[in-house]
Amino acid sequence: MLDSNLHAIVPLLCVILSALAVMAAEAFRSPGEDMPLGGLGLVGLIGAGASAVALWGRNASSFNVIVADNFSLFITLLLVVVGVLTIMFSGPVVARDGLPKGEYYALLLFSIAGMIMMAMANDLLVVFIALEILSLAVYVLTGIRRDDARATEAAFKYFLLGAFSSAFFLYGIAFTFGLSGSTRLDRVGAFLAAQSMSDNPLILVAIGLLLVGFAFKISAVPFHMWTPDAYEGAPAVVTGFMSTGVKAAAFAAFTRVFLSTFEPFTGDWAPMVWALAVVTMILGTVVGVAQSNLKRMLAYSSIAHGGYLLVGLVSANDIGKAAILFYLLAYAVTNVAAFGVIALLGTKDRPNDELRDFAGLWHTRPALAALMTVCLLSLGGLPPTAGFIGKWYVFSAAVSAGYYDLAIIGVLTSVISVFFYLRVVVMMYMVERDAALTPPVKIAGLGMAALVASIVAIFYLGILPSRVLTFASQSISTIF
Repeated sequence: MLDSNLHAIVPLLCVILSALAVMAAEAFRSPGEDMPLGGLGLVGLIGAGASAVALWGRNASSFNVIVADNFSLFITLLLVVVGVLTIMFSGPVVARDGLPKGEYYALLLFSIAGMIMMAMANDLLVVFIALEILSLAVYVLTGIRRDDARATEAAFKYFLLGAFSSAFFLYGIAFTFGLSGSTRLDRVGAFLAAQSMSDNPLILVAIGLLLVGFAFKISAVPFHMWTPDAYEGAPAVVTGFMSTGVKAAAFAAFTRVFLSTFEPFTGDWAPMVWALAVVTMILGTVVGVAQSNLKRMLAYSSIAHGGYLLVGLVSANDIGKAAILFYLLAYAVTNVAAFGVIALLGTKDRPNDELRDFAGLWHTRPALAALMTVCLLSLGGLPPTAGFIGKWYVFSAAVSAGYYDLAIIGVLTSVISVFFYLRVVVMMYMVERDAALTPPVKIAGLGMAALVASIVAIFYLGILPSRVLTFASQSISTIF
């Protein structure tokens, strides 16, 4: 019988074992033999999802450094959804672009394992290890098209700036350990609660350094500079994966560390997060309007959405805490689907990710145009989509906490963002396609199935959100 100390890591083990299985299958594959490596990944992810459901409500812990509370299990299920959709989109893209199949799926699964580990971590050193596991895998996935100069440049920039931010995060851990004598979040939290009335400047230094590390991973301004280049250079399906999975894992750890462990010093870090939220929402929206490349536009959109999530974090009330989880889920299914459309429309020689490439899509691929429209409306926060409900609850949390200025800025930037989403819609429906452009490609059935599943989820979360919001509220309450 499995030791009770190991129950919490079962979802993590499922993903790691599937990644190892992919590597072994690739190593023993005969030349020219086509093996269902993506299927092995799906088996591992489904196993992780099933074990997360089985652990729900049990608050399992592995040696007090990995915890499978409802909060981490909610994030785990979210990451399973992101992983399954990404693998479904990846099949036709990997075959079309000639990407190294075994390497691609193994890296994808190892990065998901790092994300799950980050969500479950109850120790700052474990958070750092998980952060590096997922980051190293994503760096390689960004530059996996080795013959593409843009991909190589994007991966190099991402790696250098990621290493720089990791140093800040590690220094933050060092200061925290020096102050409290531990890196365990519960012990650090107990120490800080006893010091809540003190005026120790080293605590603020530790908070500031950790905040920089997290801000980089969620693409908060001014730590966003890697995002547009990395998103543009990576394959579209990888971009969709890292824009959602990395953000979900980073926000999971961010929330656990700042709303639980560093909660006694909320009055000190809340103004910093407030400033980050404001500049992130404004810059992500304003600069996004000027983009003509869809991947760069969605990169700045991702930055702006990070700002909206920070609004929920700084609100720090029950509504805001639950809204963070719901918003992450709504954003994940929407953004993966949007990048999935871009990935499916691309060819080996031409990514078809410029605004003009979507001209007349309604006339050549009406189903894809309709699905992309739903994704863009959800990103813009229009009803009856998941994006509307997510923004509604985030801004409601800000109003309830007295942050009227954040709510007003959030609403205004959301209205402005609708402009660059609708530009794509206008291009698809009201502009004729240039005959000189690449003819429409054949869309694989698995990719279309992933798109349809995403759209169903977007409408479900937008029309019947109460059950998921209840799960989110129950999940977040387990760490406070």
